[in-house]
Amino acid sequence: MRLRFPLLLSTSLVLSGCSVTPETLSQNDLAKIADSNVSRVTAAQTPVTGSIDIYEATARALKYNLDQRVELMQEAVNIQELNLAGYQGLPNLVLNSGYTGRNNVLASSSVSVLSGQQSLEPSTSSDKQILESDVTLSWNVLDFGLSYVRAQQAADKVLAQREARRKVLNRIVEDVRTAYWRAIASEKLLSRLNSLEGKARKAVSDSRSLAEERQTSPVVALTYERELLEIRRQAKQIAGELRTARSQLAALMNLPPEASFRLAGERVGTGKPPTDVDPRKLIRVAIMNRPEVRDVAYRIRSNEKELDAALIETLPGINVFVGPSVSTDSFMYNQNWLGWGAQASWNLLKVFQYPQKKKLVESQSELLDQRSLALTMAIMTQVHVSRVRYIQAREELSIAGQLKNVQHKLLDQISASTTTEQTSEQTLIREEMNTIVSDVRYDLAYASLQNAYANIYASIGLDAYPPVDIDKASVAQIKDALRQTWVARGDLKTVLASAEAASLQQRAQAAPPAGANASMASRSKAGSGASVPEFTVASSSSGN
Repeated sequence: MRLRFPLLLSTSLVLSGCSVTPETLSQNDLAKIADSNVSRVTAAQTPVTGSIDIYEATARALKYNLDQRVELMQEAVNIQELNLAGYQGLPNLVLNSGYTGRNNVLASSSVSVLSGQQSLEPSTSSDKQILESDVTLSWNVLDFGLSYVRAQQAADKVLAQREARRKVLNRIVEDVRTAYWRAIASEKLLSRLNSLEGKARKAVSDSRSLAEERQTSPVVALTYERELLEIRRQAKQIAGELRTARSQLAALMNLPPEASFRLAGERVGTGKPPTDVDPRKLIRVAIMNRPEVRDVAYRIRSNEKELDAALIETLPGINVFVGPSVSTDSFMYNQNWLGWGAQASWNLLKVFQYPQKKKLVESQSELLDQRSLALTMAIMTQVHVSRVRYIQAREELSIAGQLKNVQHKLLDQISASTTTEQTSEQTLIREEMNTIVSDVRYDLAYASLQNAYANIYASIGLDAYPPVDIDKASVAQIKDALRQTWVARGDLKTVLASAEAASLQQRAQAAPPAGANASMASRSKAGSGASVPEFTVASSSSGN
């Protein structure tokens, strides 16, 4: 009872000392986090000098956009996990060292099992203080097999993450194209609207004054005011849609929303229209190159390796060890020695679990296979829609260009015939407003065409960024590479022919030797897991 109370008291003190209560971040901590994030979000970037064209805007987005930086860091983490997985199959080298001591001698005596009498005086064969050390090298064959399979899965995870980054980079390029040209249209609209806003208000006021003074018909004055207000409403509506385009472009380039920069309005050609390209070729190239399909293919391959891991776990494990030992016990005749041995273990429960694991892996393979088919159908639809959108965008741009030319000619005619009469001045202001709207609608149609053209490449999975190390290259280098890449991809038919030639070359290099097809077919039939669909993929550069 005397010993129980101190023991309970010490136990309660230890348990109370180990209890942890949640502690929220203080306002000071949150302020430090906010200041740190704001100061670092746009740090270490090349400053903006001069006007920004579409190539520099895209280069800055590829270089500094935080979404792609997150994907890059995730890929780096996966690579480190792969490197770590390679060490899991190595033997274990463990160094042990321990000290034991006591206040009296470790002594014992023997008792006869026949007579029950003590047959030996108490004696000891151990010092009161002993220091022991050993180094053991051990290797488990079963763990080595599992680590090899896990390393293969980690490699597939790296490749899948690389495809995820490809998808983000292509989306960034597509978004920059749209935001850039919409920002150009916004700047043109707002500057010209501001210059005509005062004239428009004065024209409406003068029209009302003429109606009140009976110098013109009230119907004519109200009709003119209605037309001018309708034009202003259209212009304001377009301006409202475009007002955020500049902020969106700044965010894509990782610039502060309030950053001051000028945009260059250099037009970029979109190459030949893909109206005469065989849609089946587009779909085939898309299935071969889309990041989503490649990601599922890597997941299927990794899932089949899970079946190998489950099979390895059912096997007996053999652990081999060897290592030197040393002890300071003076009673020992050999105070240092070399020991070795082997131990076999077999977890029989893993054998009974294997059929269920096999069913799980097969179900996951079927799920991934159906997901691949669903992606294939979605991609086929996207390729078709992107092609139709591009053709429609070219037609809308053509019509917008014709309306723009007609409006400018009309404005020139009205400007040449303007007299000192107020009605003529009001008509001129109205047509100037119509000209602004027609110009902006043409710019919007051009932005839609650029977006539709970029969407074609995104739908067929061809990278819209150059094959350079984005993380190490400068903005100027990426900009020059972008210009060369986009010029080289002006003709979509040539691009598709190059992609198909590269695919055939890769297939020829990866083809099995003669006579191997029969053995491969027999092995595939004998396999117990679901087969992995083959995807011929072109090598992609994601800046790493």
